[in-house]
Amino acid sequence: MSRRGGGRRPDPGRDQQPPSPAVGGGRGRGRGGGRGRAPPAQVPGSIGAQAPSPAPAFPPLTNPSSSRPVPPPSARPQGVPAASPAAVASSFSSVQKLAGEVQGKLLVSEPTASRAAAPVSSKAIALPRRPGYGTIGRKCMVRANHFLVKVQDIEIRHYDVTITPTVTSKKVNRDVIATLEKLYRQSHLGNRMVAYDGMKSLFTAGALPFESKEFEVKLESDNQPGPSGAPRKERLFKVAIKLASQPDIGHLLRFLDGTQRDMPQDTFQALDVVLRHNPSAHYTVVGRSFCSISLGPKGTLGDGVEYWRGFYQSLRPTQMGLSLNIDVSARSFYEPVPVMDFISKNFRIQNLSRPLSDQDCIKLKKAMRGVKVRMDNGQFARIHKVTGISSKPANQTMFLLEEQNTTISVAQYFLQKYKIRLNYPSLPALQAGNAPKLYYLPIEVVAEKSFKDSDIVQQFGIQVKPQPALIEARVLNPPMLKYDGSGREANVSPQMGQWNMINKKMVNGGRVDYWTCLNFSSLNNDFPIDFCGELIDMCNSKGMLFNKNPLVPIRSERPQHIEKALTDVHYQATQQGRELQLLIIILPDFSGSYGTIKRICETELGIVTQCCQPKQASKFSKQYMENLSLKINVKVGGRNTVLNDAVQRRIPLLTDRPTIVFGADVTHAQPGEDSTPSIAAVVASMDWPEVTKYRGIVSAQARGEIILDLYKEDPARGGAPGGMIRDLLLAFYKSNRIKPHRILFYRDGVSEGQFFQVLLHEVDAIRKACLSLEQGYLPRITFVVVQKRHHTRLFPEDHQNRGTTDRSGNILPGTVVDTSICHPTEFDFYLNSHAGIQGTSKPSHYHVLLDENGFSADGLQVLTNNLCYTYARCTRSVSVVPPAYYAHLAAFRARYYIEGTASDGSSSGERGATGMAREVQPLPEIKDNVKNVMFYC
Repeated sequence: MSRRGGGRRPDPGRDQQPPSPAVGGGRGRGRGGGRGRAPPAQVPGSIGAQAPSPAPAFPPLTNPSSSRPVPPPSARPQGVPAASPAAVASSFSSVQKLAGEVQGKLLVSEPTASRAAAPVSSKAIALPRRPGYGTIGRKCMVRANHFLVKVQDIEIRHYDVTITPTVTSKKVNRDVIATLEKLYRQSHLGNRMVAYDGMKSLFTAGALPFESKEFEVKLESDNQPGPSGAPRKERLFKVAIKLASQPDIGHLLRFLDGTQRDMPQDTFQALDVVLRHNPSAHYTVVGRSFCSISLGPKGTLGDGVEYWRGFYQSLRPTQMGLSLNIDVSARSFYEPVPVMDFISKNFRIQNLSRPLSDQDCIKLKKAMRGVKVRMDNGQFARIHKVTGISSKPANQTMFLLEEQNTTISVAQYFLQKYKIRLNYPSLPALQAGNAPKLYYLPIEVVAEKSFKDSDIVQQFGIQVKPQPALIEARVLNPPMLKYDGSGREANVSPQMGQWNMINKKMVNGGRVDYWTCLNFSSLNNDFPIDFCGELIDMCNSKGMLFNKNPLVPIRSERPQHIEKALTDVHYQATQQGRELQLLIIILPDFSGSYGTIKRICETELGIVTQCCQPKQASKFSKQYMENLSLKINVKVGGRNTVLNDAVQRRIPLLTDRPTIVFGADVTHAQPGEDSTPSIAAVVASMDWPEVTKYRGIVSAQARGEIILDLYKEDPARGGAPGGMIRDLLLAFYKSNRIKPHRILFYRDGVSEGQFFQVLLHEVDAIRKACLSLEQGYLPRITFVVVQKRHHTRLFPEDHQNRGTTDRSGNILPGTVVDTSICHPTEFDFYLNSHAGIQGTSKPSHYHVLLDENGFSADGLQVLTNNLCYTYARCTRSVSVVPPAYYAHLAAFRARYYIEGTASDGSSSGERGATGMAREVQPLPEIKDNVKNVMFYC
């Protein structure tokens, strides 16, 4: 099979990667309440860059103007000094002094109060050490899909491999090395088995009899077509093997027991390659997963896509030693069918003799991009990778035939060259290659291409324990939630991660005076009036103040007139001197219009909308109405519930001093669509100390994980400062009349291989944004990465014990693990904050990259778990901390603003003839009144 197919593609860059080396910060492995003490809080300014010295954007920190009382400095946590500019300046006398006194912090140059150091190399960074272990919660035992790996301290050699001629296929490379081992193992390799990664690295247990040697290897014919055409014949390769390094097992063992600060990446890679060697030889490799029809029956996903079963495998450093993380997986592939059949079946086109519509051409290009196809011209077959489709039919697509110095159509060329008369010349041609050298392939002559503990582990002294790890966990109590006192129940303690709105009223009900409804469904004209009446009654019963009379009469419109209907409603409202606070929309019966509605209303008209599916709305379900009321309330500025401890100011490092909580995420287009930008989103709490209301900002950027617009300077305005963080800090000040003294930043969508890059650049941007607001303004930062796309699963020790499982048979909500399978020295934990509904619950993995606020393990774990009960859209705890969840929703929403505009008009791939990436177009600006509320919910 050519590549993973269909519309079910994972977001790139978010899958778990092999761990990056941790530079510095080793420590012993304690238990219980933590054998080590929490390190001193880091001094603000430890990451930063030259920033302007602006006129203050808000009053000085020493003289806050606030209606809310702020505790005196004595109320700060013990050991956390005030972030005064003088303390910042005096704390950075030299890099050496900082490194010697505060291990595990970020090493920087000496800044002053108005200047922070430029980003440094990741080699100078050590992530925070674990500040002990959590003790709060009821202890229990759980199983994890981690298997203990024991290794002997033996000699390993790393060799560099060069195969000539160069082959890009890892499978062919592995065949070459397997043949070499079979031919020369006894005579030239000292009877040593080799572990090969399919590219440049080869590992052996012990030294080979040489340091450098070249071999000749012949691969026999496999009766498969080669890239040049006819079936492959016997092929000759030259293989050069040269000693590269000697990985040190002892170094790795010392890192695992905490006596060595940095992890030896080369040793870790060697063991990982050894454990992946045999599966790579027998199964289809997709990322870090292995798939095969021998591992289970394949299934059909529709749209010409099927799935194969398999397993994921990754070696990880943990507190219990090396761990092999194994998880079941499934990967999607295109079915091996002729492209003509693929089009006819999946695009439901009956008459292929007619040209495809523009919409079908766009869908076909998206579906086929990146797929490997086999073109059979009657003389021989050739494999090509599709990069796009022609903008015209095959009989109108012209190209230069160099040998005759004339232009010719694709249809004419195949008739002239191969005596093939196209039966469907009105269809476009598939494109292979890139400008300026493109190949055109008629669809009807193309078929999609299909794929059809060991001795080496023992030789390397590796033993994998067959039983999954049994580890200690704790179950945290749910928080007490506060509702409005006018309801019969002002406080609620959730049970099994859920509760309901019976006898409760929203803690801050929103007010809706001006609203109307548009119905684009086929439901009768009376339905929207009845539906809105029921919905308004529900909103009012839950504590909102919702005017029953619409500003503009409710009406039904045809789906073809969506844009005109929206514009007309907005015009009628403004003619009355009013602005709509809410527009209720009953969507068309078919999908595809939601994005258009959101784009027009949020970026052009400045209208907050609540869209309803006609199938659900027509049921008049009380539960559906209640869920809508929760979403509507936060969209008009209300709050559904808050943490009772937040109101009582009983949450350490959150309610004692003004604190802003950020969430950030980056979403990417489908693989291969490089012309479609990545979307970054940042949300921030606006209602300290309750932290339940979040303002969101979105931005388009070139494909990449680093958020580029956290801080920026506008050259057109003389370098005026701006950016997402700065705007949100100003909004926080406007809402609370005080600057945040502390920043808690939850960052979603970062793999382990990107930790240092994100930390260097994004914390630097946060520092610049703060300094641009006021000289010396450096609030302390705690930066936490939230990972959901990992493969660790936790299971109850005893599935029959109903006291240790939820209703779905999963571990209980609030289950936290910070021992055994977590990092040997760094500050991370797994938290299952939600109740399972179906399948196996997946815990979120939280990894602290920077902690200047000095959180304890219990403090951060309990706070994170409690925040998961404040998600606005439902009465359940959620699996990801809400600010990160909201950032994901905001980024996903913003993609609708550019959907269909970035790449659909191109027919020759993602880049122009020069090979340069296209300039990223900015997103349409969201109207201010929309940004002021949680429009993305």
